[in-house]
Amino acid sequence: MEQATPAAIRRKKAGKEKRARTLNQSYWSKYGVFYLMMAPALIVLLINNYIPMVGGLIAFKNMTYASPSFFQNFLDSPWVGWDNFKFLFQTSDAWLITRNTILYNVVFIVTNLVFGVGFALLFNNLKSKRLAKFHQTTMFLPYFLSMIIMAYLVYAFLNPEIGILNKIIFPMLGWETIDWYSEPKWWPLILPIINEWRNVGYYAVIYLAAIIGIDHEYYEAAHIDGASKWRQVWSITVPLIRPVIITMTLLQIGRIFYADFGLFFQVTRNAGALYDTTLVIDTYVYQGFMVMGDIGMSSAAGLYQAVIGFVLVLASNLVVRRVSKDDALF
Repeated sequence: MEQATPAAIRRKKAGKEKRARTLNQSYWSKYGVFYLMMAPALIVLLINNYIPMVGGLIAFKNMTYASPSFFQNFLDSPWVGWDNFKFLFQTSDAWLITRNTILYNVVFIVTNLVFGVGFALLFNNLKSKRLAKFHQTTMFLPYFLSMIIMAYLVYAFLNPEIGILNKIIFPMLGWETIDWYSEPKWWPLILPIINEWRNVGYYAVIYLAAIIGIDHEYYEAAHIDGASKWRQVWSITVPLIRPVIITMTLLQIGRIFYADFGLFFQVTRNAGALYDTTLVIDTYVYQGFMVMGDIGMSSAAGLYQAVIGFVLVLASNLVVRRVSKDDALF
C-alpha cells in the first residue's frame, strides 16, 4: 500500500479543489442566467419584505421622539421587553378584537372557497365562451376597485335617509326602515356579503384556471361510463383541483389574524355604535396609534399577527402533510 506523503496529500487536495472549481464553473455557466433574471425580483423582495422586518424590534421598545432622526430615536429608546404586548392584551377590548378578527376571517375563508369553486364550475360549463368572459370580467371588476369607492357604493344602499334599501326597496315590500350604521347586529351578515362581492371573481378565476388545465379525457371516460355532471364534479374536478384549493386556503389561514382595514374601517364608516361587531385588531391598533401615538403597541400587534400567522401556516401544512403528503406546500 502506497504511503501518503505530504506531496501526495497536496496533489490530492489540489485535485479536489480543481474538480470543485470545474463543477462550480459548470453550475454557474448553466444556471447563472436564471439567477440574473431573478436578481431584480430578489432585490425588491429583500428591500420590501426582509429589511423592514428589523422594525419588529420596535415592539420591544418604548419609542421616544427627542431627535428628528427616526434611526436615532430607535437607538435612544429604552428596551421594555414584553410590556407592549402586555398592554395590548390587558385592554378590555383584547378578547373582542381577537374574536371578531378570527370569526370574520373563518367566514371569509369558507365563503371564498365555496363561492369561488362554485362560480368557477359554472363558468367552465357555460357553452358560450364570449358570455363566460363577460361574466368573469364583470365579477372580477370589484376586486380592482378602491375600498373607498366600495364604501360609497355600500353607503348608497345603506344610507339611513336616502339609501336605496330604506328609500325604495323596503317601502315597496312594506318593511320598516333600518338605521344600518347604528345597529351592529346586521353587520356580521353585511360584511361577508361585501367581502364576497369583492373577492369572488378573483378566486373564481384562479379555480377556473385550474379546472381548465384538467385533461378532457377524464370527462370523456366518465361520460362513457354513464357518470352525471355532478358525479364528474365530485369524482374528477374537485379531486384534481384539490392542490390549488389547499394552497389558497393555507395562504388565507396565514392571514387569519389580519383584517381588511378598508372593509372594517371605510365601509363601516368607523361608526362607534358598530364596534361590538366590527372592531378588529387592525382598526383597533390604528385608532390606538392615532389617539395615543403608541408606535410600540402598534408594532407589538403587527408582530403578534405575523408570528401567529406563520405558526398557523406551519400547523395547517403539517395537518395537510399527514393527510396527503403530495398536497402539502412543503
